[in-house]
Amino acid sequence: MTRVRVTAPRTAALPASDTREAAQESEVGQVFVRSLIRSQLWLALVVAGGFLLVLCAFGLLAAVPGLADARVAGIPFDWLLLGAGIYPVIGLSAWLYIRTAARNEAKYRDLAEDQ
Repeated sequence: MTRVRVTAPRTAALPASDTREAAQESEVGQVFVRSLIRSQLWLALVVAGGFLLVLCAFGLLAAVPGLADARVAGIPFDWLLLGAGIYPVIGLSAWLYIRTAARNEAKYRDLAEDQ
């Protein structure tokens, strides 16, 4: 029996086209690249800041005195809040970041190809 290696076509990993490379070498192309980097950095800071704000709100909510005594199905509510409530926030933050970062990169590709 022989081994066969099955792979998918590498359409996404193809080298950049000549127009994109030329766009990065021109002054306008460099402005586009700096703009992309700036928008990605701004996006990362906004998502991280929003996540930290929600995380702090969860922490403050868990510190409410009467909440420590409340129980849901025998589990303390503050544990449930911090243990199971934060995972959807993490997932939502990641989804928003990936979606918006992909949109930023698509805008950059469109601008680089138009040049």
